[in-house]
Amino acid sequence: MRRDIVHEGAKNLRYEIREIVTVAHQVRDLGQEITWENIGDPVQKGEAITPWIRDILHGLIDTPISFAYCDTAGVRETREFLAQHVNERPSGVQITADDIIFFNGIGDAVARVYGGLKREARVLGPSPAYSTHSSAEAAHSGYNHVTYQLDPGNGWLPDVDDIRKRVRYNDSIAGILLLSPDNPTGAVYPRELLEEIAQIAREFGLFIIADEIYAHIVYEGYPKLHMSQWIGDVPALTMRGISKEVPWPGARCGWLEVLNRNVDENFATYVNSLVAAKRLEVCSTTLPQMAIPRIYSDPRYAGHLERRASMFARRAQEAYEAFEGCDAVISNKPGGAFYYTIMFQDGVLNSHQSLPIDDPRIRARIEQLVEGVTPDKRFVYYLMGATGIVIVPLTGFQCDHEGFRFTLLETDDAKRAWVFRTLREAIDQYVGS
Repeated sequence: MRRDIVHEGAKNLRYEIREIVTVAHQVRDLGQEITWENIGDPVQKGEAITPWIRDILHGLIDTPISFAYCDTAGVRETREFLAQHVNERPSGVQITADDIIFFNGIGDAVARVYGGLKREARVLGPSPAYSTHSSAEAAHSGYNHVTYQLDPGNGWLPDVDDIRKRVRYNDSIAGILLLSPDNPTGAVYPRELLEEIAQIAREFGLFIIADEIYAHIVYEGYPKLHMSQWIGDVPALTMRGISKEVPWPGARCGWLEVLNRNVDENFATYVNSLVAAKRLEVCSTTLPQMAIPRIYSDPRYAGHLERRASMFARRAQEAYEAFEGCDAVISNKPGGAFYYTIMFQDGVLNSHQSLPIDDPRIRARIEQLVEGVTPDKRFVYYLMGATGIVIVPLTGFQCDHEGFRFTLLETDDAKRAWVFRTLREAIDQYVGS
């Protein structure tokens, strides 16, 4: 090419959760049966859609308007319904339907939110980081994602002192990102911590992004908070969707809730630019948006959410018990979502450890793949070759800690027990090799 056409941030577009699928396909083609524990898709892991929700969707298919375009920002009736839900929360910021913008899934919203920022404006995000956020933020700026630490010694809660320090000494930071419940750790943040982060944003003139895609999958004993309840007067964006809680990941239906839009003129102009960019696309998918008021207002939905949260809480306890007494790792039980993160203790991993792989072709391929990779990715590859279990290395989440993330989604009780037991046995064998 006579001109360089590659965006400065292209090298930062990494998504380890799906990139590892390519390696898994190679191993599968060599004869290893694969167990997918990398992707957070409940349907793919066998969860059946509740019959009454399917009935609602069947009814919408018979509604001609569900096949049409909708307003650029989303179906008006749905946005009014969601705004009312936000406004009914105690002590919360009030919004209108015009403060809700629909996208083709949260992934689309993430791309638009970071892509709409001035290149020099950075968003400080957590580490471990969810790859969609960290890659999009890094790509928009052309530099590595800027992060604050989640503390494995404190249940993976944000290190607020680290946030304050990074904000204070880096004036390019314009916003703070947090995820609660968090992905990949499953940590759920207490209100006092959230209010402390909001105070930092208030003090330094920042806005906040809260990814709340797992907000309806919070285990008993943990706070069920919406951003409007703790944000105060700080400009903010909440990210919500139906992919994880209905669950309907293929719907690609997510939305932003804009809080305190008019507190800051610059923030209001930025939000308006997101809507203007959305007009170029026309609109997001209509039918899933139309389903939301029908599903959310059904008297059975609250029980549906409670049942699923309890189910994942039980599975998290199963995983916790599987790793009890394993001195090689730190195992923090999550408080929400459906992931589990294991962190290796410092100095446990090295470049000589391995797992036995019976098939010589698979062993040879794994030995090629582990050349030059991080120690936790080395473990992940050997695990895949030896057992077929596909997990994600923790260093793939913009993180210096070594470990891995797996899901709590397997619906077959016996197979799920096998996965947890095999992971524990593999750690013991690998560390001792």
